[in-house]
Amino acid sequence: MADGREILYFDAIPTERNAADQRDLPSTTTHSQARYDALLGEWVVIASHRQSRTFLPPADQCPLCPSTDDRFTEIPEHSYEVVCFENRFPSLSTAQAEFAEYVTGAPLALLRNGFGRCEVLCFTSDHAANFAELEPERVRLVVDAWADRTAELSAIDGVEQVFCFENHGEEIGVTLSHPHGQIYAYPFITPRAQKIAASVARYREQRDGNLFEDFLAAERAAGIRVVQSNEHWTAFVPPAARWPYEVQLFPNRQVADIPDLDDAERDAFAEIYLDVQRRFARRFPDPMPYIAAWNQAPAGHRDSWWLHLQLFSIRRAPGKLKYLAGSESGMNVFINDTTPEDVAAELRDVR
Repeated sequence: MADGREILYFDAIPTERNAADQRDLPSTTTHSQARYDALLGEWVVIASHRQSRTFLPPADQCPLCPSTDDRFTEIPEHSYEVVCFENRFPSLSTAQAEFAEYVTGAPLALLRNGFGRCEVLCFTSDHAANFAELEPERVRLVVDAWADRTAELSAIDGVEQVFCFENHGEEIGVTLSHPHGQIYAYPFITPRAQKIAASVARYREQRDGNLFEDFLAAERAAGIRVVQSNEHWTAFVPPAARWPYEVQLFPNRQVADIPDLDDAERDAFAEIYLDVQRRFARRFPDPMPYIAAWNQAPAGHRDSWWLHLQLFSIRRAPGKLKYLAGSESGMNVFINDTTPEDVAAELRDVR
């Protein structure tokens, strides 16, 4: 790209891609820091340079649409299938900067360079589309792109976890409406992954079993919270769901991350995920805003991890959203307004 960032195209068949980025862009600079919260034992990323990022531009000014002869965007080509590129306003960057060891005046708050990488993954060149409207073949191509980027980013020295995700809907906080997701390569293991890994280790020690395997087997056996399943995947509402509408998708075989999925599992995921996505889209008069979050194995946990996708929405009823209020935001204790069993039944009934 014109400012030195990397861009990669993913095509179903080999396609020549040689359009040049004709924009006059300044070099991308970041000032990210990672600060350690000693009380919670968690890292917080400080990325003040992101205040100037693009915010809800009109459709004819979308930076994720293909370039035209009259307007140049982030994607130089005039058309594309799936494309991935480094974020122009990244929270984390592989660029190195010198920082003190601790935050000024806070000797317990460790300070690191905001090392990592943030990428944007566009699912289609059609600005007006959404994920639920994609064809299975396109979703399979997206899965292959996730796998490629996960393998590539995981190999970077210092990266501890790769997180592929999609934010959809203005209510969620999306700043660009074009169908896209993001990929973060973190220099640490995220709090959620740390908690899951600790639970898995504790379960193994106490019961000599695999927590993931037993959790999935129980849901498949009970069936009351299963929304959809096929030969390779099971989609169910978790029994202790935190969000009004939440579905987790587990492969029926233990794999650590997306690159570990074989061809049959990738094809089967495209089918079941589109099914669940369309149920989310048709449950209420307006499509649900949602977050789709892949939980892949962090560094050091490949042998014990079980890949899964968490899809959840803050929509609890027509015209009503679930806000994270005092208990959730202040104490991280979620209070759900729906019942997992009822939600699963409602989603199964969506036609």
